[in-house]
Amino acid sequence: MAYLLTKTFHLVFVIAWMSTVFYLPRILVNLAEAGDAPAVRERLLLMGRRLYRFGHVMFGIAFVLGLALWLHFHIGGGWLHAKLALVALLLAHFVGAGRLLKRSAAGHPLPAAGALRWFNEVPVVLLVMVVYLVLAKPF
Repeated sequence: MAYLLTKTFHLVFVIAWMSTVFYLPRILVNLAEAGDAPAVRERLLLMGRRLYRFGHVMFGIAFVLGLALWLHFHIGGGWLHAKLALVALLLAHFVGAGRLLKRSAAGHPLPAAGALRWFNEVPVVLLVMVVYLVLAKPF
C-alpha cells in the first residue's frame, strides 16, 4: 500500500512539474512576439515567474518521492539510470527556460519566436523516451 501511494503521488507531482516544463517555453514564445507592449510583457513575465517557482516546488516534491521509491522499495536497473539522465536533461531545459525568462525580465532580447517554438518541443521528445523506459524497462 505504501508503495502504491508513494508512486501515485510521485506521478502526480511529476505531471504537475511537466506542465510547467511544457508551458514556460510557450510563455517565452509569447514574450518574444509581444514586442513593445509593456502591459502584455509585464503580465507574461509575472505568469512566467510564478510558473517557474511552482515548477521548482513540484520538481522538489517529485524528486523526494522518487528518492523514497528508489531507496525504500529498491527500484532500479539500467533503465533507471537512462531515465534519470533524461530527467536531468528535462531539468536542464526547465532551468534554461527560467534563465531566458530572467534575462528577458532584465531587458535582454530573447531568441526568435521560431527558435523558441523548437525549444518548446524538446521536452515532448524527452518525455516520450522517459515514459518508454519506465513502462518497458528494456534493460
